[in-house]
Amino acid sequence: MELQQLEKNISYTFKDKELIKKALTHTSYAYEHRKESNEKLEFLGDSILEFITSKYLYENYTYLKEGEMTKVRATVVCEDSLYKIAKMHDFGDFLYLGKSEKKTGGNTRPAILADSVEAVIAAIYLDGGLEEADKFIIQNLEGEIRQATKHVGDKDYKTVLQEKLQEHGEVKIEYEIISETGPDHNKRFEAQVKCNKKILAKGEGKSKKDAQMHAAKKALDDLRKE
Repeated sequence: MELQQLEKNISYTFKDKELIKKALTHTSYAYEHRKESNEKLEFLGDSILEFITSKYLYENYTYLKEGEMTKVRATVVCEDSLYKIAKMHDFGDFLYLGKSEKKTGGNTRPAILADSVEAVIAAIYLDGGLEEADKFIIQNLEGEIRQATKHVGDKDYKTVLQEKLQEHGEVKIEYEIISETGPDHNKRFEAQVKCNKKILAKGEGKSKKDAQMHAAKKALDDLRKE
């Protein structure tokens, strides 16, 4: 599809079209065509996203304490939120993927789509400055931030899972990191949670803590279905 459509979707027109192309270039395509991938843009976009979200929370949620702002930011600046943005704007239709990645449905994979959003944020910043990047981020995350601030006092998934599993007495709950992939600036971790040595669920994330939290959430979801 034409990139003009993506520009229309995200309400931003690039002066430098090569920037948006690079932001959508997955490593698999870059390797096959000897081009630069979007990895460095992802790295920059991740930092811009954290900064803009922090600034927005500081300016608009003055009643939140530092720890609460950190918790809200962690809830919002995550793969799930970025994946939703990518789906909303049909990023998957515009990604440059290698042949094998295309065949295996790479344009629908949450990790690839979330990373592409970070890369596009960096591309917008480099092309139009911080104000334009700010506009894109807040337009797309304002609702998520509002929702997260409502639940900032809630217990995290690991705490809720522990309480649920210990309703009828003491149990041994363990979290293990079972895999670690990707370059240093863009690590992916997979964790599993076990109760009395029985594996309950697995989860992924950009940090060990995120992976553990995702595993706990999936375990809770499964327990609620029973």
